[in-house]
Amino acid sequence: MAEWFSIEVLNGPFPARTWFDAYADMMVEAGIRAGASNWQWHHHRWGVLLEIELPSDLAWEAFREVAAVKAALDAVPDPVNGLLVHRGRGGSAGSRLPRHPHPRAGSGAVVLPLPDEESALWDVLADPPSRLTGAGRVGLVLDCLA
Repeated sequence: MAEWFSIEVLNGPFPARTWFDAYADMMVEAGIRAGASNWQWHHHRWGVLLEIELPSDLAWEAFREVAAVKAALDAVPDPVNGLLVHRGRGGSAGSRLPRHPHPRAGSGAVVLPLPDEESALWDVLADPPSRLTGAGRVGLVLDCLA
């Protein structure tokens, strides 16, 4: 099964777009030689992103070992903090697997107490007299008082 891999190049002392202009063709050619079935370049205000689909982890390793790819990754605008290489699609593409809800922490996780019988009695007695006109409700109130 083919998997996606991502290379994110962030802006640094010079824009990542300049890096893209110099190395994009070499990166795509190396990907094709490694067996890439699909690739996409994305341009963002923070830099550029290459998403490449390769048939296996071995193909990914072969792609990373190509001299042109090593040279391109060594020449990113910010070599210390400006390069992110990871499995999966990058940027804001999300995860391959959906997130599952987690238990809520804090006040959202507190179980509400059940009303006790005494407060329920006072709720019935606090109703306005116009609502207590039905025989069933009056009988209920009288049963509770007894």
